[in-house]
Amino acid sequence: MNSIDQVTLSKTASIQDAIQVIDQNRMGIALIIDENGKLVGTITDGDIRRALLKKISLDEPAMRLLPEKPERYRTPLTAHQDASHGDLINLMHEKVVRQIPLLDDDGRVVDLVSMDDLMPDQALPMQAVVMAGGFGKRLQPLTDETPKPMLHVGEKPIMEHIINQLRESGIEKVNVTTHFQPEKIIDHFGNGEKFGVEIDYVSEDSPLGTAGALSLMEKPDAPLLVINGDILTRVDFRALRKFHHKQKADLTVGVRQYDLQIPYGVVQTQGSQVVDLKEKPSYTFFVNAGIYLLEPSTHAYIPQNKQFDMTDLILALLADNRKVASFPIIEYWLDIGKPDDYKRAQEIMKEQG
Repeated sequence: MNSIDQVTLSKTASIQDAIQVIDQNRMGIALIIDENGKLVGTITDGDIRRALLKKISLDEPAMRLLPEKPERYRTPLTAHQDASHGDLINLMHEKVVRQIPLLDDDGRVVDLVSMDDLMPDQALPMQAVVMAGGFGKRLQPLTDETPKPMLHVGEKPIMEHIINQLRESGIEKVNVTTHFQPEKIIDHFGNGEKFGVEIDYVSEDSPLGTAGALSLMEKPDAPLLVINGDILTRVDFRALRKFHHKQKADLTVGVRQYDLQIPYGVVQTQGSQVVDLKEKPSYTFFVNAGIYLLEPSTHAYIPQNKQFDMTDLILALLADNRKVASFPIIEYWLDIGKPDDYKRAQEIMKEQG
């Protein structure tokens, strides 16, 4: 049984509060309840991602998102706390949902059950690629003798955290691209058996960039998840796949909201004339989060044995009028690119015990 505090919000909670609940419970949903514990509505990670794409402020009340939900999901789907596992699984399949709040005889929320609870060993029908070939120059001297993905965060290398998350998401086959000191990666992970996955290695004789190494692999027959080997995140890969298919995208790129505070008054001009002035404005952008989902068709756009980054691939697809979608990441995410990032990762790991 899940703790109700981990999955519920009050009616006065903000969207940011909903993000925190969803990130902590890792179930992709938060339940809004009234003062009597009765269900008012549900907020899913998908609702929040749509809100971000619409530029809705995270300080807005979470209740604002209820009318924004797709019509079929505006009335929460619930079940009685005594419903059998079989009935719950059938209901989830019938209504195309992955979570169901459970209510007692008085209609109060007593638990939340997910498809992952009921069927924990479902395989996710896609392969993953972990990009682990970089030199990690910005982290020198830590990376002078150690590939960046092998730096420890807590008691495990960064890449082991990634591999574990991929396995827990139901991904069984992982490809790892290597270049700098590949033997240290291969010696640790081997064929992946002790980590519950099958691992193959793609060796780059010279650095080929974040997309070029994919040219050394056979064309996949299913969507391919690509993730940089220096990222710690709790992003829901199943939600990413669902979003990708719904968008009918050729490539989906994970993006992270980034707020930039300008420490000066910004003067807007037309020629020599001042037309506006904004004092220390804040601007919001989406930045590349280093997580991608690629359709097999994108393989044809990647040149053989040539330096080619994911940004090059995205621009090539856009130039050919192919669809590239953005998937806002609301879960925990940290790119360990600089010493301060690495220090922060260690602090977070200590906080989590």
